[in-house]
Amino acid sequence: MCGIVGVVSNAPVNQLIYDALLLLQHRGQDAAGIVTQQERKFFMHKAKGMVKDVFRTRNMRSLLGNCGLGQVRYPTAGNAFSEEEAQPFYVNAPFGIVLVHNGNLTNAHALKGELFSTDHRHINTESDSEVLLNVLAHEIEITTRGLPLTPQDLFAAVANVHRRVRGSYAVIALIAGHGVLAFRDPYGIRPLCMGKSADGTVMVASESVTLEGTAHQFDRNINPGEAIFIDLQGNVHAKQCADAPTLKPCIFEFVYLARPDSVMDGISVYQARLNLGESLAKRVISTVPPNEIDVVIPIPESSRPSAAQLAQLLGLPYREGFVKNRYVGRTFIMPGQAVRKKSVRQKLNVIASEFKGRNVLLVDDSIVRGTTSKEIVQMARDAGARKVYMASAAPPVRYPNVYGIDMPTSSELVAHNRTVEQIREIIGCDALIYQDVDGMKKAIGSLSTRLAGFDASCFDGVYVTGDITSEDIDRLNSSRVGGDESQEDTSRLALPNHSE
Repeated sequence: MCGIVGVVSNAPVNQLIYDALLLLQHRGQDAAGIVTQQERKFFMHKAKGMVKDVFRTRNMRSLLGNCGLGQVRYPTAGNAFSEEEAQPFYVNAPFGIVLVHNGNLTNAHALKGELFSTDHRHINTESDSEVLLNVLAHEIEITTRGLPLTPQDLFAAVANVHRRVRGSYAVIALIAGHGVLAFRDPYGIRPLCMGKSADGTVMVASESVTLEGTAHQFDRNINPGEAIFIDLQGNVHAKQCADAPTLKPCIFEFVYLARPDSVMDGISVYQARLNLGESLAKRVISTVPPNEIDVVIPIPESSRPSAAQLAQLLGLPYREGFVKNRYVGRTFIMPGQAVRKKSVRQKLNVIASEFKGRNVLLVDDSIVRGTTSKEIVQMARDAGARKVYMASAAPPVRYPNVYGIDMPTSSELVAHNRTVEQIREIIGCDALIYQDVDGMKKAIGSLSTRLAGFDASCFDGVYVTGDITSEDIDRLNSSRVGGDESQEDTSRLALPNHSE
């Protein structure tokens, strides 16, 4: 998952893009980058790390111009430890193009071969975003044929990109001397929206909160398959470029990834999580009588709306029982030392009085590996809880994600090929209650009539692009970024606060 932003203005944009990336920091903490343009020249700075650490005053002063792009990266494919794979990516022909991408191409391996043998283009990293940039550049080169660039040429190129590329992609590209191009895959798996400010600045970004937090008025979502081109005067051109677009966004955006104050494809993320709590409450009643629960406690951060709604419907007290340490940093490995695995207890601390002698219902947004859940259950017991029940606002995560979420391989998923009772035994809770897949889809889907469905592949194993085989999953897993405890801690409990 990544966060992307593009801006065309009549004033310098370096500070504006920086502020936008801070609002998207929850979507990626591994690397950050900004590129700006002045008089057809690009100025770029990118590096590993958080936005506030990557950009210093000297870097910001060098980012000149009135239009530009930015990205925060959470790697899911390629080399997480390479500075070269931070975005934006650049090619010098045609025109000069820089690109930022949120998503994951499922046919990147085949495209890389095509680019080398047929298109005669060189790919220098393992990133699928560089592959996507070169496919786009090649198609623009073909459609323009040396003639001046027009919006219709760009739309024809994007149509050809849609025909060649598979997977999920929200893209923003800056074309030297011309403007900003943005487009979304034909299923709209990854989000992208547009807004304008009072002074005429146009912004495209992953989430609506980015627009609102930088004094831009939300205009609309970019439709699946649609491309928009913003020229340097701020004029917006738009065209549907896909043959059969259908809106099926990633449901995990609403469950966990997006900020609660964002609205995505017409759905309030906060309301979606309230609805998940309401649906989950019905599941809890069928498993544990409410009179056997003394208190409902969320696991910070994104489960809070669901937990609060569940508690209200069941007539139970809602309490904060865990305090999150937002400043958990790196584990430094010195010569001769073994790698020290970070404990959940470094990231969360319990308020013992909320647990002692009580039957507690812990609510999380989802359960992925189960290792964190197991340790949290034990923390509750150590704090004196009499019984510990666990509820997940999302269904069991049984399948890997191939569209740009850092989801583990099947063998690492606690729910893969296991019953709920087997999972309960592993986690060590007294009862385990999951949301069901249909309940989740109904709870969120009821908030919009525009959706044709969701990509819920990590829950139901149905991949909306229809081209994913078990061999594809094995290949994609082999290129998946692995964790390294000597690197920056980017586990879910160490992410920046989503709700403040």
